[in-house]
Amino acid sequence: MSKPLLEARGISHSFDTLLFSDTNFTLNPSKSAAIVGRSGSGKSTLLHIFSTFLKPNEGQVTLFDDDLYALKDEAIEALRRFEVGIVFQSHYLFKGMTAMQNIEVASMLSEENIDDAILEKLEIKEAMSQKIGELSGGQQQRVSIARVLSKKPRIIFADEPTGNLDKETASLVMDVLLDYVESTGAGLVLVTHDEAMSKRCDTVYVLEDKVLKESK
Repeated sequence: MSKPLLEARGISHSFDTLLFSDTNFTLNPSKSAAIVGRSGSGKSTLLHIFSTFLKPNEGQVTLFDDDLYALKDEAIEALRRFEVGIVFQSHYLFKGMTAMQNIEVASMLSEENIDDAILEKLEIKEAMSQKIGELSGGQQQRVSIARVLSKKPRIIFADEPTGNLDKETASLVMDVLLDYVESTGAGLVLVTHDEAMSKRCDTVYVLEDKVLKESK
């Protein structure tokens, strides 16, 4: 059996108050997992802990067989550059650039070639020459997802990636993300309020009353 891409054990974290404690989570290759829960429950914080951006108060995160927060800063930066893809609800694109130039920035940093098939699947190939400010919100979000996938990450962390999209576009985005996971052996961790999107993942976790539990 292949090793997990991500394994978290005994994770606890608080800011002013305790968000969650003794949290365990595992993600295997070619698998997707959704994390759901009410606003303020700590879903995004948990995603940040899993994805290299926040060291937990307690517990251990193992990413690609490495103790994540025991790594040096240079190694964590390399993970972000080459191995990890982050999709946010806000797209964080460079507005003065065209859609293609935005994607090219990521592909140059990760030293990967842009896959035209991804642009076609996301239905944005015809928009590549347009400036970001000329695109609709849905097109901008799909460009941001193409930018992430162009890195060919081994794991994707997506925080409400369909939150601002209409139902049809949200379904298209999930199709592309899940197809990428299946075809490459990568993993997907999805934080969402959308029950329909969460149910498309292999596993659904609920973060409630400071505890993360697998939904039955």
